[in-house]
Amino acid sequence: MNRNGYLVLEDGTAFPGRCFGADPGQLSEGEVVFNTGMSGYHEIFTDPSYTGQIVMMTYPHIGNYGIDEEWSESGPEGKERNPVKIRGFVVRSVYRGSVPGSRGSIDDYFKANNISAISDIDTRALTLKLREGGSLKGCIIKTDGTDDKAAIEKAVAALKSMPDMQGQNLIGDVGTSERLTINAGQKLKFAVVDCGIKSNIIRELTSRGVTVELFPSTASAEEILSAKTDAVLFSNGPGDPAVLKDQIKLVQGLFDKLPVCGICLGHQLISLALGAETYKMKFGHHGINNPVRDELTGRVFVTSQNHGFAVKPESLPEGTDIWFMNANDKTVEGIINQKRNIACVQFHPEAAPGPEDTSWIFDKYVEMAKA
Repeated sequence: MNRNGYLVLEDGTAFPGRCFGADPGQLSEGEVVFNTGMSGYHEIFTDPSYTGQIVMMTYPHIGNYGIDEEWSESGPEGKERNPVKIRGFVVRSVYRGSVPGSRGSIDDYFKANNISAISDIDTRALTLKLREGGSLKGCIIKTDGTDDKAAIEKAVAALKSMPDMQGQNLIGDVGTSERLTINAGQKLKFAVVDCGIKSNIIRELTSRGVTVELFPSTASAEEILSAKTDAVLFSNGPGDPAVLKDQIKLVQGLFDKLPVCGICLGHQLISLALGAETYKMKFGHHGINNPVRDELTGRVFVTSQNHGFAVKPESLPEGTDIWFMNANDKTVEGIINQKRNIACVQFHPEAAPGPEDTSWIFDKYVEMAKA
């Protein structure tokens, strides 16, 4: 096995492996997180919520069904910017054989989109390390075997100056920069604030006969209200929600004027706008098999999730109830304030990838808009 690189972590740990995709060149650095999904890797690569992160898959073998651009989740802005949102990719074994039809390989896809990756890593050991110690900053480096120790030390020194995910505002790196109308002419219209939206959120709305008026994350309450929509939805996105003061103020300016809905980062922004607090999780939830319990009905659903921050339950104001709770660790997965027409979820009801158990959440949002 020709190992020619390392995944280096900020604490000095270095996992040897085999580089593929784009040459790391300058440091390919980011917060290292693990994803427990067995499939759906293309959707993971293109999910804007992974901006600033190196993703490691716990499933050992990835790539056997290839790459198809139709699976991309990078949103409407994906045609203008790099559709791949992750900063790097780590896997135990990458498939290097032929793929069906006109699909491409992961290796070629990463080269075309300037993404560095590394295989033949002991992903089990890395997962245990992140689970026990929490997410760490890391980078992928390529070495020639002459002085690996010096290369690793240089990488660790560079990681020391890399900002932590907590405190980072990353939504300027994702999302549309202009207002867009999608599926025009429908009776029901949603204003959707794009903080790094996944494409399938838009598909779920338009499939229900909704016109989507997509706004950049810099929009004002006045702009949204002047669009005369029936509801507003705040999308998913990357980074620390607590530093997004302008977006929190935007949410507050829409309360009690429109039904307000949210997904993932949108849920966090709505919670903060209500006066709640968020915190950085130890290693977050990244995968397609996370169980949540509907606190209103007692039903349990399996969900797709991708987040590293959560809402403090004790900080929620009176009148706002916990709608969903994570069945594993009891973290808040959704809130609802029926009197003020507010509802939002931390998980991804649009899946892509993952189970479709909670696609009915979009029906709930449509009902709120109609009412």
